[in-house]
Amino acid sequence: MIVNLLIKMKKLLYISGILTFFVLMSFMYVDFFSSMTKVDYIDGSKTLKFTTKMNTSHISDAIKINPNTAGFEAEVKKYVNNNFDVFVNGAPKTITFTGSQISGETVWVYFETGGVSDITTLKIKNTILLSAFPKQINLVSVAYKGSQKMMNFQRGKEVNEVSF
Repeated sequence: MIVNLLIKMKKLLYISGILTFFVLMSFMYVDFFSSMTKVDYIDGSKTLKFTTKMNTSHISDAIKINPNTAGFEAEVKKYVNNNFDVFVNGAPKTITFTGSQISGETVWVYFETGGVSDITTLKIKNTILLSAFPKQINLVSVAYKGSQKMMNFQRGKEVNEVSF
């Protein structure tokens, strides 16, 4: 009987130890740094439209301006223009900023590039937030004439290219 009681106590201690470990792990602070960009080809206007989703506090920290101030959108525009380059079939394309929107913890940034008739290769240089956050990961999803491609950007891999 004492042996059974000791076995039950040992199991109880083991289970409570595991539960304590998981409870303590749930309080660890882990900040995840990422942006996501969706690229859509609009055949009628021969345009690539970009929609980028970023964390509000992360972009605010990177550009050193409060998102509630009047100059925030202008700084976001300048930041995106300096940290996102597009090359279609080897030729650089000019990005036109079309707007941004703050929705709680998310900033949506909209930009485009025109004069894109056919894409053989699409090369993107995406350094958004990479200098501010070493563990930043930027994902880009490209939709072109029924084909879907994914790109991944991080420190050391700031340029990526896909073929269609």
